[in-house]
Amino acid sequence: MRLLPLLAGSMLLALAGSASAETITVATVNNGDMIRMQKLTDDFTTKNPDIKVEWVTLEENVLRQRVTTDIATKGGQYDVLTIGTYEVPIWAKQGWLLPLDNLGADYDVNDLLPAIRNGLSMDGKLYAAPFYGESSMVMYRKDLMEKAGLTMPDAPTWDFIRQAADKMTDKAAGISGICLRGKAGWGENMAFLTAMSNSFGARWFDESWKPQFDQPEWKDTLQFYVDMMNADGPQGASSNGFNENLALFQQGKCGMWIDATVAASFVTGKDSTVADKVGFALAPDKGLGKRGNWLWAWSLAIPAGSQKAASAEKFISWATDKAYLELVASKEGWANVPPGTRTSLYNNPQYQAAAPFAKMTLDSINAADPTHPTVKPVPYVGVQFVAIPEFQGIGTTVGQLFSAALAGQMSVDDALKQAQDVTTREMTKAGYIK
Repeated sequence: MRLLPLLAGSMLLALAGSASAETITVATVNNGDMIRMQKLTDDFTTKNPDIKVEWVTLEENVLRQRVTTDIATKGGQYDVLTIGTYEVPIWAKQGWLLPLDNLGADYDVNDLLPAIRNGLSMDGKLYAAPFYGESSMVMYRKDLMEKAGLTMPDAPTWDFIRQAADKMTDKAAGISGICLRGKAGWGENMAFLTAMSNSFGARWFDESWKPQFDQPEWKDTLQFYVDMMNADGPQGASSNGFNENLALFQQGKCGMWIDATVAASFVTGKDSTVADKVGFALAPDKGLGKRGNWLWAWSLAIPAGSQKAASAEKFISWATDKAYLELVASKEGWANVPPGTRTSLYNNPQYQAAAPFAKMTLDSINAADPTHPTVKPVPYVGVQFVAIPEFQGIGTTVGQLFSAALAGQMSVDDALKQAQDVTTREMTKAGYIK
């Protein structure tokens, strides 16, 4: 008759174990790879029963705003932050992030792609671990390209892209020749337009930090973009960001889409109606020596104010190590593992066979040079952003102006003039311009 005491004891032990579990809060973006990570959390908690995970999953612009506000005010809402290559070195320098120096013996930091790892480090220390890395490239419908009587080069020019967009547009069939980001945000439309402007010979600032929106290279960039999108882009393009354009492409409504290389597995995956018709090419150029591709990593970091740093670092190690890639491969296939972070992935024959976009992705990542992003010299680092704290606010304001120009709410000239004025004002206030 000792069963009841034994059962009661077991229940007490279980409750005690549950009560002692530490809960960490992970803030992340609502991109496909992160949603998949959330679904696989049981693998982490099974291996770490003393840790529970709560998720806050947000749209990209909202995530950036909330995470930035929380870390700047030391709010302490989150233990793991999903942040990008822009924030990591700036926040590390300000002492807002903890270094990741206890990721475990099996983690293999040296396997991280140098271009990605360097952007997440300061003074040789890693301050964020890359969940996936990306550049940008052209994704296109091979069948529509053939129907238009054209052949996509591996390294196209912007003039070819414009020609192809015109020929592939079929408004009666609901097909836009090209889909590009138009949603306002420094990491939305301005990520695309800044990278595009580099290939047109434009730059945000000259060597004295004077804004350059009054120069002809920016006029050429923005006018080309607005004209092409008005002629061959989807309706409501000024509201479309990464996720909206992904959905359009998957539904067969885009002839071409120039965006993040990470999208490749989604446009060729089970949710895509055109999966077997997609080709890939490098981001376009204007013959000036720079292509319109960027360099980015969505990464996991620990805010300095977290009281649960050890548990947070265990989670980051789980989500970004080689074993996680194998876990995703076992569930979803090798083509769907988070790309762009590890050399070993691109040397893996299984991945090479499963992912026709692997080489183009790696070539695009390696081609981006954050230290020399533009044709003319600049005082800043960053390909699709300017790595200064003020850029987040300025970039979002300029993004709103350029989105309004795309929507026809103002002219290209007015958008550029206002961009020049607001950027000059903010940079003078911040002390960059004397």
